[in-house]
Amino acid sequence: MRQLKLAAAKLKPAGGFAQIVHLGLVLLLPIAVFVFVRMHFVQLALAIILLSKWRMFAVRPRYWPANLRANAVDIIVGVSILVLMVHSGTETWQLILAALYAVWLIAIKPATNTLMVSVQAMVGMLLGLLALFLGWTSAPLYGLVVTAGITCYLVARHFFESFDEGYSKLLAYLWGYFGAALTWLLGHWLLVYGVVAQPALLLLVIGYGLAALYYLDHNDKLSTLLKRQFIFIMVAIVVVVLVFSNWGDKIV
Repeated sequence: MRQLKLAAAKLKPAGGFAQIVHLGLVLLLPIAVFVFVRMHFVQLALAIILLSKWRMFAVRPRYWPANLRANAVDIIVGVSILVLMVHSGTETWQLILAALYAVWLIAIKPATNTLMVSVQAMVGMLLGLLALFLGWTSAPLYGLVVTAGITCYLVARHFFESFDEGYSKLLAYLWGYFGAALTWLLGHWLLVYGVVAQPALLLLVIGYGLAALYYLDHNDKLSTLLKRQFIFIMVAIVVVVLVFSNWGDKIV
């Protein structure tokens, strides 16, 4: 995946007028999404997000799976931004989301170093899970389980491959299974805190904690004390969420 990103980066203009034109074209996407949402043409907004990834298929079919995997987080972010825009109550929030999408496209998505690729995965998981449970709460449980599992798998694969992890595929499958299992278990009592569903909250807490531990350990910055602090905070948040939830109601 890193090779695909580096190859794509070589196609981008390095500076001057060409770079300005490139940035202008990139900014057209969040602007168009915002305009179409305001005009209630949500299907058109979704279409241009998906069509913006046409280059994935401008190669031989045998490379399509690798391209889809490499671009999965970008697609998750784009579609999630659209879902959040549709469910936001005001034009101001929609503008903020469009601006965040522009930041993603210009500053976060093109980065190829380990830290920024990790950030990409974390952003993808955050927005993907928020949008899933916000926009599809009426879906059958199996739909939520499958989609949550696929989302967790894709962001984990994106995360681990930036470290050249030999077991990236296995670890991604494990995290995807965990996400699906937790969604199935808590989906029977789907509690929602504002706009954050309980399964999404727990997956984000656990996922971010484990990702931080892995990143620090990989860079030889994880001390025993720091590890204990991370684990304590993760366990404390999970316990508080589970103990103080109103399990008698569907929505909190």
